[in-house]
Amino acid sequence: METENSFEDYYTIYWVFTQLCNDKCDHCYNNSGPQGKRISEEDCMAIIGNLPNKLQHIMLSGGEPLADKKLLYAILDRLKEKYEGNLHITLQFNGDLLKPEILDILIEKGVRQFQIASIDRYHKKQGERKDELSELFESRGIGLMGREENLDKDGRDTLKKRNLIYGFFGATEDMWLGGNWARGRALKKNIWHKDGTHNFCNIHSGGRGFLGRNGENIIQEISIQLWAINPCCPGTVTAMGDARTEKVTDVLTRMSKHEVMRKINQGDAYGMGESIGIDAKEGLKRAIELGNVCLWCDEFFTKHYDMKTQQPIKKPVDA
Repeated sequence: METENSFEDYYTIYWVFTQLCNDKCDHCYNNSGPQGKRISEEDCMAIIGNLPNKLQHIMLSGGEPLADKKLLYAILDRLKEKYEGNLHITLQFNGDLLKPEILDILIEKGVRQFQIASIDRYHKKQGERKDELSELFESRGIGLMGREENLDKDGRDTLKKRNLIYGFFGATEDMWLGGNWARGRALKKNIWHKDGTHNFCNIHSGGRGFLGRNGENIIQEISIQLWAINPCCPGTVTAMGDARTEKVTDVLTRMSKHEVMRKINQGDAYGMGESIGIDAKEGLKRAIELGNVCLWCDEFFTKHYDMKTQQPIKKPVDA
């Protein structure tokens, strides 16, 4: 695993800086919508101040980032100032509010990758702007990821070496609603798929590799949901730390000292309780009974282990 100081040189942070959105999708895991939660510009500037000194990539998301456009622009300006342009910035958004003049501003402010996350049946427009947006991106010299003529002989996308790229994706039943998203509106609407054997923790956007990759071919990534620092995209029921008041490096350093968090770093959500006497078989059993590995994680950090103290929760003694 990386050494303590290495957390100042981090690979990717996925930051949902707003939950304000022009849409209100049934599958949304963070309850984004027209009344979605927001944080202040002051909070966002504090968070940027607490990011690692050397960061390779940040993905800004929501909600819908362009629904909070003034705040997005302020964030982009501060990131450009802090990292002096040496940061790959991805914007993940639904594309509904994008106009040519807005795209030009985003490019000028340093966005280099555009991910349209609305090509599925849950979003209001269901990808109906795809051709229009493709034409807009191409008119600005932005290349499509995954296009066959841009792949090398090993199938790797050579566009990642270019300055400007774009792509489309959406929620799928086998992935984003399969082992994940027992959260937010998806949970309330009961549209998540019940499969406790799907270990989302062990794949990209799960907890695996958030402390260090150990030479594995997996992205080192954490998520910040508004201000809450999490080892994964769905987020733990209690955050690892508060990015408004704590340096991300300090939070990761603290987490790296505990076996439970090291198990999550290995993607072993079922076995994360082994150091406190809960074996992986019991973890898998509970995940299956609950229907989701994230719900087992919630139960673990609610009933068995305290995230803040990194200590087992003491069970009451029978009178």
